[in-house]
Amino acid sequence: MVKVRIKKVRDAAVKLPHYMTPLSAGMDLCAALKEGEVVLDPGRWQLIPTGIAIALPEGYEAEVRPRSGLALKHGVTLLNSPGTVDADYRGEIGAIMINLGHEPFVIRDGDRIAQLVIHQVCRAELEEAADLPESIRGEGGFGHTGR
Repeated sequence: MVKVRIKKVRDAAVKLPHYMTPLSAGMDLCAALKEGEVVLDPGRWQLIPTGIAIALPEGYEAEVRPRSGLALKHGVTLLNSPGTVDADYRGEIGAIMINLGHEPFVIRDGDRIAQLVIHQVCRAELEEAADLPESIRGEGGFGHTGR
């Protein structure tokens, strides 16, 4: 378990992220809308604020991921999925939602719009090389594993 500091950047009514079940990997993020609701027409996207900011410990990141129910039932997902929240970011977390469905989708203040998953990260030290070691797969990509 890792401790993450969180603050509301709007008002006291902002819903904090929470796990819906004891074994959930992601916490549900809720919309924090000043206007009450946003209508996403098919093919349109918009940054939806969550009203929260977090302070992750060094060595951690948070991913903002789509909710599977919104994708399946309405064709609504996140444009940059997953969105990354770095440990040194202190601004409000937002979700860039896009409507890939056929009907307008209404987002209301307090609606569950995304998931927040906290991960430990490993930073890499890159070493430039003239050649790379051979592998069975080689340069085959995008479906070239033969399966």
